[in-house]
Amino acid sequence: MGDPLFSAFSAELPEPVTPAGREGLAALLARPGKAVIALDFDGTLAPIVPDPEQARAHPGAVPALAALAPKVCSVAVVTGRPAGVAVRYGGLAGVAGLEHLVVLGHYGAERWDAVSSTVQAAEPHPGVAAVRAELPGFLDGIGAWRGSWIEEKGRAVAVHTRRAADPQAAFEALREPLAELASRHGLIVEPGRLVLELRPPGMDKGVALADYVREVGAETVVYAGDDLGDLPAFAAVEKLRSDQVRGLLVCSGSAEVAELAERADLVVDGPEGVVALLAAIAAKLP
Repeated sequence: MGDPLFSAFSAELPEPVTPAGREGLAALLARPGKAVIALDFDGTLAPIVPDPEQARAHPGAVPALAALAPKVCSVAVVTGRPAGVAVRYGGLAGVAGLEHLVVLGHYGAERWDAVSSTVQAAEPHPGVAAVRAELPGFLDGIGAWRGSWIEEKGRAVAVHTRRAADPQAAFEALREPLAELASRHGLIVEPGRLVLELRPPGMDKGVALADYVREVGAETVVYAGDDLGDLPAFAAVEKLRSDQVRGLLVCSGSAEVAELAERADLVVDGPEGVVALLAAIAAKLP
């Protein structure tokens, strides 16, 4: 008997609105063993919550991924979070069907795979430790402490404004000062949904995704994301299309990031819509 939660999300496949998206979906269905399914975590597999430490994968996400993974070349989670955190919050370790799952954390600077259950990572950038030490006093000095808060991300540090009286105004007011702070320490600022992340340059989700697709020799890639940090991954899929790799771009719908929805081949209703899409694809494959 199948998983009742997974069955509840099985549905007809929605049709992409672009010719390239329709080609990508058709290629996936025709040759699933040559397809990579890549997904962001927060806002895509897990609902956005006020406290990122409370984020957990949608209840249907793991069953849908476990049903789909054995039928395709690979399933990968591509996230700005530390890889190990995404594994824990997603409940992704030790799951039947996900024996070959890969998690590319910190925009690809870390890599966890289910085969070894270990994280591989390069040495951390020294600027992150310097910013981490300076940031509390920096925010207090510019009068931005009230309503903003710091998230420790290991190889990055993030400042959230979702709890501020005017979250968007606080976000905009912090963009330039944090960019200057990051620059002094050799870092960049990655904007997101009411969050500004200070992290090392040179790696993003697009680089991580393109490298992984080439590594496994995929002919088709599906990427689902919800935030500004997913735009490089969208751009990577668009570039891969010019190299004869079929692609399907999915936006986990959010009114906060209109640009992503405008570039997507398919917009679904948040993590619940992503789960439904994964389940529907799995149900279509032999």
